[in-house]
Amino acid sequence: MSSAYIHEKVRLSFSYVCRNVFEINSRGIWLGDNPLDYSLPSLMLQLSLISIITRFVYVALKPFGQPSIVSQILGGVILGPSIFGQNTAFSIKVFPTKARYILDTLSVFGFTLFIFLIGVKMDPSMVLRSGKKALAIGILGFFIPYGLATFVSFLLEHFLSLDDELSSVLPTIITMQSMTAFPVIACFLDELKILNSEIGRLASSSSIICDICHWTIISVKYTLRLAMAKSLKLSLGSLMSAAVYVVVIVFGLRPAALWVIRRTPEGRPVKEIYIFGVLVAVMCCGLIGEVFGLGSILATLAFGLVIPDGPPLGAALVEKLDCFVFIQLLVLVAFIGKIMGTMLPPLFCRMPLRDAFSFALIMNSKGIVELALLNDWKQSRVMNEECYAIMIISVVVVTGIISPLVKVLYDPSKRYVAYKRRTILHLRHNEELRVLACVHSQENVRPVMTILQVSSPTRESPVNLVVLHLVRLMGRASSLFIAHRERDKPSLNPTVSERIFNAFKKLGQHSQDRLMVHCYKSISPYATMHNDVCSLALEKRTILIIVPFHKQWIYGERVETTYAFRHLNKNVLDKAPCSVGVLIDRGNKKARYVIADPSSYRVVVLFFGGADDREALAFARRMSHHPNVILTLIRFTTSTSSPIVGGTERSKMLDADILSDFKLNTLRSERVWYQEEVVANGMGVVAVTRSVLEKEYDLVMVGRRHGESSIMLQLAKWNECGELGAIGEILASSDFVCGAPTLVVQQQTKLWGLHDPEESTHLRRINL
Repeated sequence: MSSAYIHEKVRLSFSYVCRNVFEINSRGIWLGDNPLDYSLPSLMLQLSLISIITRFVYVALKPFGQPSIVSQILGGVILGPSIFGQNTAFSIKVFPTKARYILDTLSVFGFTLFIFLIGVKMDPSMVLRSGKKALAIGILGFFIPYGLATFVSFLLEHFLSLDDELSSVLPTIITMQSMTAFPVIACFLDELKILNSEIGRLASSSSIICDICHWTIISVKYTLRLAMAKSLKLSLGSLMSAAVYVVVIVFGLRPAALWVIRRTPEGRPVKEIYIFGVLVAVMCCGLIGEVFGLGSILATLAFGLVIPDGPPLGAALVEKLDCFVFIQLLVLVAFIGKIMGTMLPPLFCRMPLRDAFSFALIMNSKGIVELALLNDWKQSRVMNEECYAIMIISVVVVTGIISPLVKVLYDPSKRYVAYKRRTILHLRHNEELRVLACVHSQENVRPVMTILQVSSPTRESPVNLVVLHLVRLMGRASSLFIAHRERDKPSLNPTVSERIFNAFKKLGQHSQDRLMVHCYKSISPYATMHNDVCSLALEKRTILIIVPFHKQWIYGERVETTYAFRHLNKNVLDKAPCSVGVLIDRGNKKARYVIADPSSYRVVVLFFGGADDREALAFARRMSHHPNVILTLIRFTTSTSSPIVGGTERSKMLDADILSDFKLNTLRSERVWYQEEVVANGMGVVAVTRSVLEKEYDLVMVGRRHGESSIMLQLAKWNECGELGAIGEILASSDFVCGAPTLVVQQQTKLWGLHDPEESTHLRRINL
């Protein structure tokens, strides 16, 4: 056979794309250029169409609870050969072959950066901190579906005549269906807003362990295949190069990253030169990965990890359907196997069946990592077009079904419903007051400490305080919830959390066992931060949660509004298993945050009526036991026939009972005052409130909710946010002068079998 013939045969077996390397920028249509003949305009059009179509599909599917990955897949289907791509003119103009390589290169580069960021966000130490439950789920969640699917594949190959192409792709499908990619799970949990729920944390830990199992199997297979297909020298060279790369990033790049962290003061941004250095290192790692045969994606992920998720028709139909049925059979078996592997350990640990099933569905979700693997296998001809299409359909169907199912089955707020009454009003005389204080920054510390001091902690009725420092999730993919542990040696540069906790610890040490302090730190997204607050309150059987108001007064003048805190407060008020107090601190320099003998601390309660006002009064009565507290109760009544607040007759009777009991028990006290104010309308309430607060009070207390009435409707114009109720919004408004901190109290609303909070006070007082 002549060399010319061989050359011609080889030449015909490849496709060529000829292009002018200077065709990058178009001069414009006015100079006769077609912009789509040039690389840059063509790329811009492709990216614009992809963004518009996927966003449109996402908006259309959002009401059905579909995650973004489904819209991205369907967007690709719409723009691909299945729909728009059937039009030859569209394909040639919008996605020409010469421009497709640029888009493919850009997509691989973007995915490489995405995987690097996922590696950065992953916390490898989670594997060491994972309990036996997560370890068992991760291992069983991979090997049970892997074993079952491998067994079914063995039966198919030995008892049915499968073509070689289908047989070769079955191990690849088994591996993909058995894996649970941490990046996919982290994104999926974030979209469902359950990242820092109990199931969310378990899924994050388990998926990392499952990922380790997956990559271990892949590495072993790759090593064996390399050893059998190539020489021993080449195999050892490949393994040694991978080992050298790991050593370099662990003992070279990681110390450099830690050095950068040490050189960056807390709260300050990282210098641009360091960011530039990291990006250069990412590019170099990707290049080294391609040179050594590791691949840029795996190399950059490793780098990210070291930085602190009857013929003719019948035969044709049988052939096509056999392929579809066999692949879907493996998908189904792997799906069932993963359900079994991920449900058994949680059920063994007594997780409710519904929650365990929701968790198993989450661990079955597929996303961008699986899509990248499928694309890579298709381009490397490990998988043909037919199998690729079937697997894409499987990913869309499985993920599309899982997301709405999980939303229906799993609601983390349901577990916050308490079975016992947890209010200050129902607290026994000598029972400890359990308080959960939420803190965002050091500015929140002093007003909270003052509330604790005046809560009259005694040895017979101490205050059990849980301090929770809430930190926004940044730079990591999984949330973190940990108990604070003191260092063996005090640090010269303590973190913000340590400074906050040290202040409360010092207060506890000076209280002589009357105030017990426990400290926790939560790192989670603002959207789901309330899950940590409510979970901890339920676990610690908290009576009162104190959260800072979302507006912060800087030196009593400038106001900073954090809408994320407002969203957090609303969720806590709605879902808390106990009473809640929203603390408004205007940052007044004259406000007193420390009670020193023999000084007095003046507290005033504005009482209109209702369950929340009764809870505020119960808290104030406890404060009145403090020898330095002077308490004033202002009761508002109306001069008209209409009541000042709405409510049932029972509610009015309960108000009368608590007021009568208050006056009876404080009749002879010189530190407790009671007065009534008569108003006719909403403006009268505002005027009286202004005159009352002109006196120098150190703390103002009021209930959050009040029954609808004509007067409360008139006060609705002050209700800007809806977080504090009609009266609370007046006290928090920027044009209302009130220098004293204000505590707006809401009585417990979540109680098993409780439909009307007004009916709660007839319950007998029970041990909490």
